[in-house]
Amino acid sequence: MSTLLFDNVHLIDPASGLNQHGRLLVRQGRIAAIETQAGDSVPDEATVINGNGAVLCPGLVDMRVEIGEPGREYRETIASAARAASAGGITTIAVMPTCRPAIDNPALVRMLRTRGEETGAITILPYGALTKNCDGQELSEIGLLHQAGAVAFTDGDRAIDPARLMYLALSYAGGFNALIIQHPEEPSLAKVGCVTSSVLATRLGLPSIPAAAEDLMIARDIRLAELTGSRLHFGHVSTEKAVDLIRQAKARGLPITCDTAPHYFDLNENSIGDFRTYAKFSPPLRSEEDRLALCAALADGTIDAIASDHMPRDADDKRVPFAQAATGGTGMVTLLSITLTRVHDGTLTLPQAIALLTHRPASLLGVQAGTLAIGSNADLCLFAPEQSWIVRSGQLSGRAQNTPFDRRPLEGRVIGTWKSGRRVYP
Repeated sequence: MSTLLFDNVHLIDPASGLNQHGRLLVRQGRIAAIETQAGDSVPDEATVINGNGAVLCPGLVDMRVEIGEPGREYRETIASAARAASAGGITTIAVMPTCRPAIDNPALVRMLRTRGEETGAITILPYGALTKNCDGQELSEIGLLHQAGAVAFTDGDRAIDPARLMYLALSYAGGFNALIIQHPEEPSLAKVGCVTSSVLATRLGLPSIPAAAEDLMIARDIRLAELTGSRLHFGHVSTEKAVDLIRQAKARGLPITCDTAPHYFDLNENSIGDFRTYAKFSPPLRSEEDRLALCAALADGTIDAIASDHMPRDADDKRVPFAQAATGGTGMVTLLSITLTRVHDGTLTLPQAIALLTHRPASLLGVQAGTLAIGSNADLCLFAPEQSWIVRSGQLSGRAQNTPFDRRPLEGRVIGTWKSGRRVYP
């Protein structure tokens, strides 16, 4: 394995507070040294990579990714997901359990971890299904799945509806400090809806979902977490009231955390335009007031991580009437660039943005990733914050092309991605 010297780079490692120009040395796939003083010595065996002032940070940790394999390979395979991740500067992905079959068997957890290693490009962290077959009826063998390597437990984009079932899940998982991740949407309010309740929904004649569907589920589950003392995480929060409830719970010292996705802090309900199915999500895009509230929650630390919410869909899943179309969008390739929009507009500092994409999600999942610490794996992302590019559906890395950001000009582009010191992009 070669020795690499990244020279003339802006080093950012929020885990250690590093934020300055310098050099980074990689030996045998691990970070060997960091220099922040001017120097020109080069190890004889090193390959020098001149960053020309670009940012070098830890490989991104994406804590919300759905892939098609096993069962829906026509949407995305592990190999195509690895290509998309690498193009986005991502080296670690946490995978939803909602494949076919669902990840409710320890053998599937071990298989996905192994398949990730085999790509040489990504680490796959499987989530275990919280209920058998993710059908919300009976708890999975959480202890066995945890022992096999499941990093948290969820039913993906399906909310755990019965309060008693969620209470039991939290009580059981608390015995070994496992993390429960909830899709915060009250099912009876969301059952037939596809857009946020608003004047726009009425004008388009689409069945709607009140924003309160999210708030009610979060309020209920915060109380259940308080009763059990267990860790609870809310995925892809999208409303002002939701972040207010989570902010208050944190102020009371409860073990509550949350993430959001780029489309919720960058787009609003108007993005569905004239029945644009690529902008159909679960939960749906919200009002501009909600979007601004999420931006504020990112800045003040209420939101713990940004995840791509990558949900690959085949063209046939989307080329149907809006109400019938599948929810979800591809997000790994654009994860960093859309996050940087909040840096360019002054909402976040660059270290804040990188923290939300690296060590903060890694800490939530309890994994060794998202840092430039000496001796850690050389999982690295090199990007130019000001370099512009245009998102074009059909030309993105990976199989899935259902992006809500099609034809969007962005600033901030990944130049290179390394996994354990080996270049995997481009």
